[in-house]
Amino acid sequence: MPSFPPSDYPRPRIVRDRWQSLNGEWEFAFDPDDRGVAEGWKDGSFDARITVPFAHQWRMSGVDDQRMCDVVWYARDFDLTEEWDPHSVLLHFSAVDYEATVWMNGEEVGFHRGGHTPFTMNPAVRAGRNRVVVRVLDRQDKGQPRGKQASTGKPHGIDYWCTTGIWGSVWLEPVHPTHVGDLLIRPDLEGEALFVETVVYGARGDVEARIGVYDDERLLSQAVQTTFDEPVRIALPAPRPWTPDDPFLYTVVVSLWKGQERLDEVRSYAGIRSIRLESGRFVLNGEPITLRLVLDQGYWPESGLTPPSDDALRADVEWTKRLGFNGVRKHQKIEDARWLAWCDRLGLLVWDEMPSARAWSHETQQRLEEEWMEAVMRDRSHPCVIAWVPLNESMGYDGLDAGHPAQRHGVNRLVHLTRRLDPTRPVIDNDGWEQGAASDVVAVHDYSHSGKELAARYADGKLPARIWSGSRASFLPGVDVAGRPILLTEVGGFLTRPEGPPETWDSMYRIYDSIDSGKAQEDKVVDLMAGIAAVPFLAGFCYTQLTDVEQELNGLLTYDRRPKVDVERVAAAVRAVGL
Repeated sequence: MPSFPPSDYPRPRIVRDRWQSLNGEWEFAFDPDDRGVAEGWKDGSFDARITVPFAHQWRMSGVDDQRMCDVVWYARDFDLTEEWDPHSVLLHFSAVDYEATVWMNGEEVGFHRGGHTPFTMNPAVRAGRNRVVVRVLDRQDKGQPRGKQASTGKPHGIDYWCTTGIWGSVWLEPVHPTHVGDLLIRPDLEGEALFVETVVYGARGDVEARIGVYDDERLLSQAVQTTFDEPVRIALPAPRPWTPDDPFLYTVVVSLWKGQERLDEVRSYAGIRSIRLESGRFVLNGEPITLRLVLDQGYWPESGLTPPSDDALRADVEWTKRLGFNGVRKHQKIEDARWLAWCDRLGLLVWDEMPSARAWSHETQQRLEEEWMEAVMRDRSHPCVIAWVPLNESMGYDGLDAGHPAQRHGVNRLVHLTRRLDPTRPVIDNDGWEQGAASDVVAVHDYSHSGKELAARYADGKLPARIWSGSRASFLPGVDVAGRPILLTEVGGFLTRPEGPPETWDSMYRIYDSIDSGKAQEDKVVDLMAGIAAVPFLAGFCYTQLTDVEQELNGLLTYDRRPKVDVERVAAAVRAVGL
């Protein structure tokens, strides 16, 4: 049976040598009446089988059942590697949608809420055979951060099949009771240095961190840290900047020592680059850059949100660059961390975006804040990430334009919490429309049907007060956007017309422009790029989209990643848009 990843360590930013994958075959059960807890399923076994980390709605899971079921259960046995201390083993889950309760050998050992972010526990396993059981609760709740998962459970419009349960890798690793829990690596290009913050779990008395920065195997600089209340500065004279054209990465090795005993060692990496906003432009390493992004939703026809393989992740990055784009807006998804690693290695800029809810409440606000903070903390050391997007198109915040004070406060809280965790990157408060005063960037969605139509809309050098056929305000009342970068962060979206009479087509075809063939789409893209290039005040754009997804047939690639256009011609048109 397939598993992901087949051999590589699942968390590329903090790597240890010893680990054990728990991907593969698990026992599985639907619990539509939510009887499992009362009936003691944590101590039982299940007849069905599923391939983790693929959700039951998708073919690679081996279940391929799209039914709506709020509660599902997983279980599997595993043998602990003999030389591991059973008292110091970590159990990692990359992603479980949405609430997960975990038992180890019949004892509850952890709980996590949030469908797109990782969590770890120390479950006190035992020598020899062990049994892990997971109960997942995933309601069809519009107040739950769900991204593009249809709350009806069926694809329609811009929403797709749901993902319930474990959809990211599960693995074990042995650690010392005092070990590295997290690393925050912040580059300082102008100061020719790296700042490394080592988060130590366990007792820290008489413990020191030894940090080395390498170019391949050559040690360039090192530091010793004996207190862990602030980052340590590591000088790097004449650093080699990370760029999309030259994505150079330094190796960072952190080891914990107590006297002559090495307690832990992890490997990481760093790209030295700066990102700031200046005179209405994004500035990378001191040079203005036009952002030529493509919308990427990270779905695959056989596996949904879960990448079918590490090669598939790398291929999407390579296709994006071949098509002429220098970046990606990863849309409504916290992507597998291995994709970010490929963006770091191959050179692709990333806008990191939170999956939205679809209805607002105080509970929704809290859920979004909790999960978004976990996402920012996971991704903030990746050099490829250059912007944060906590909200898209007022999804779940439909009262913003009507002046709903709690909703406006909620959006501002998301922005300010993001800045507290990472003050080095810009934050887009509400990508698409109804921009607020807190946003660093003006991000507008414009699905003009032609380049001429688009250029005419902005010919007077201004953004219209209302967009989306007048149904949405560009900005909230009293917002002054002077000096901020302005980008068209969704453009294009040209749908391929499906077979059958128009009355059977999805409702999207009444909104977006549509074409009959790849050649027609190619012509439309080239024309649209010329229209974008004619608007001088734009700092960049994001084309919709990289691949088809389910019924949304507007990709430059098909759902199974075959090009629908002449790649070289499209790439030349995309690259022609710039400063």
